[in-house]
Amino acid sequence: MAGAERDGPPRPPPELEQEYRLSVCSKLCYAIGGAPNQVAGSAAAFFLQIYLLDIAHITPFHASLVLFIGKASGAVTDPVAGFFISKSRWTKIGRLMPWMLACTPFTVVSYFFMWYLPPFVAGRVAWYLIFYCLFQALTTLFQVPYSALTMFLSTDQKERDSATAYRMTMEVLGTLIGAALQGQIVASAHVSHHCTVNTTSHFISPHDAPSFPEPLDPLSHQAKVYMIAAGVIGGVYLLGIVIFFFGVKEKDDPYALTSDRAIPFCKGLGLTMKHGPYVKLTASFLLISTAVQLEQSNFVLFCTHAANLRNHFQYLVVTILVSAAVSIPFWQKILQRFGKKCAAYGISWMIPFAVMLVTIPNLILAYFVAFVSGLSIAASLLLPWSMLPDVVDNFRLQNPHGKGHETIFYSSYVFFTKMSTGIGLGISAAGLEFTGYKPGICKQSNDVILTLKILIGAVPAILIIVGLLILLFYPITEESRKETKLALEMLRRNHQSTENLDEHREDTLV
Repeated sequence: MAGAERDGPPRPPPELEQEYRLSVCSKLCYAIGGAPNQVAGSAAAFFLQIYLLDIAHITPFHASLVLFIGKASGAVTDPVAGFFISKSRWTKIGRLMPWMLACTPFTVVSYFFMWYLPPFVAGRVAWYLIFYCLFQALTTLFQVPYSALTMFLSTDQKERDSATAYRMTMEVLGTLIGAALQGQIVASAHVSHHCTVNTTSHFISPHDAPSFPEPLDPLSHQAKVYMIAAGVIGGVYLLGIVIFFFGVKEKDDPYALTSDRAIPFCKGLGLTMKHGPYVKLTASFLLISTAVQLEQSNFVLFCTHAANLRNHFQYLVVTILVSAAVSIPFWQKILQRFGKKCAAYGISWMIPFAVMLVTIPNLILAYFVAFVSGLSIAASLLLPWSMLPDVVDNFRLQNPHGKGHETIFYSSYVFFTKMSTGIGLGISAAGLEFTGYKPGICKQSNDVILTLKILIGAVPAILIIVGLLILLFYPITEESRKETKLALEMLRRNHQSTENLDEHREDTLV
């Protein structure tokens, strides 16, 4: 007996091991399903703010309202979606899949109209507010069940981590595709020959008047290229959901007894907010994700107005995302060898280089900063979604007789991160309004340039440092993960044994 203990935990039977395994095709289809959201999200993250300011010609204050209220609407939708999804019954195609199928067509429509320039001026703010809020709410209705689906692909932690790595690789590729498509299609809307001259002075002259007339006509060139990009990305949405539906099979909760009842949403939310590992993980990564979002949303503005790199911004964005995409397997190896908590500190790599770019806006340095930032962004994308299933497993072990809590964890996590990024984006756009940002001009004032430098350098650095300090107190280690895995496996076997015993007793009585 002692020898068996020294040899390590017993391996599950071969038939169970086969049940745990996911084929490469299933992982790829699962990963492709989430890519369209990232394609659209990337395009919006990098280009929506400059579109609202320089194409739609709404004020920075109104742009900040659109960005903040839109993000807030998505955040509010998260717990609501979690509530209704947790109440959903099992169907022939699963419990989570119907939600994702139903919301996709409406997401495509709202995304297209989010980039449509209406022929009227007075109601533009309301137009973009309505469709951006709809888009955020609908992507939430997709993202919450899609993220929670990780728990229902396999019971094996390694298989789930592998599926998460596939997912994050494809999502980073989706982010790359979205930024590259959008950047290449709409670049001509932001390039002006007039802006290539008179670049030495930081003072606004009469020649720095708006380079483009206000495009009231929805079929003007500037408006048309944005609609073309929106149509292309809408097609990516439809292709992704078809591959996802036919390639992924959802499984019911493997740990729950048939007699277990779903945890009431309010009770589950209260338990979630009291679960220490979850609180620390969420607090850490909501700060880190806010920092990344600030970098993304202000990067094009920084390159255009503060670094004299307006002709290179689309290539710098592609450099960031290529670096992020190719480094996902690297981060997967790092977290397997050194642990997830240790790998998270790689996110801090971008801090010194971002500060260098702000202080020394040089083209070669800008590409190097873009490459290093991509490495850090990849880690910030992969790690929270890889660590969250461990938190859910830890909660399951402490609450073994409840089910349906997975969507509560995922929806509340997305709620907090969206709310924090919404507040960050709103404050950054309001800061541009306060310092006197003028849409469409070639050179902004010194105050605006200083604000952009702070939003790219100092603010993200502080947020990342504080987030990583909070992560020091995250209690789940690689050793505790293995213990949880073994305990859950024993729980599952006991559940199966209990159910088999009950069935045998019923047969005996009959």
